Amino acid sequence: MKKSTLKSMTTITIIKSKNGEYKEVTCKGHAGYADTGNDIVCCAISILVLNTINSLDELTDTEMEVTSDEDKGFINCRFNGKLDKSSILLLDSMILGLQNVVSEYGRKYLKLKFKEV
Repeated sequence: MKKSTLKSMTTITIIKSKNGEYKEVTCKGHAGYADTGNDIVCCAISILVLNTINSLDELTDTEMEVTSDEDKGFINCRFNGKLDKSSILLLDSMILGLQNVVSEYGRKYLKLKFKEV
């Protein structure tokens, strides 16, 4: 198996307004739990983040700008405008899943950061 040479930790930053409204989600890095192709932590993180962004795109009217670089393990989703209840629920669900990954595997592989703007 090919060992990952990238930084071993994923950092996800959730940015909200002072009113608690979601503004942006940024995911950087690879978890580094196991060799490339066998990293179940990186896989779990990717599924949670990508499925949430895809669900926001397909199932809601959320206006957003998404940029990504798969090789660097980077994805950024910036929201344009106020989100409806369905969009907020999807993002809350993603955060719950990510917090469960941290609880199960530790902060060595996934760091969740929350910022207010």
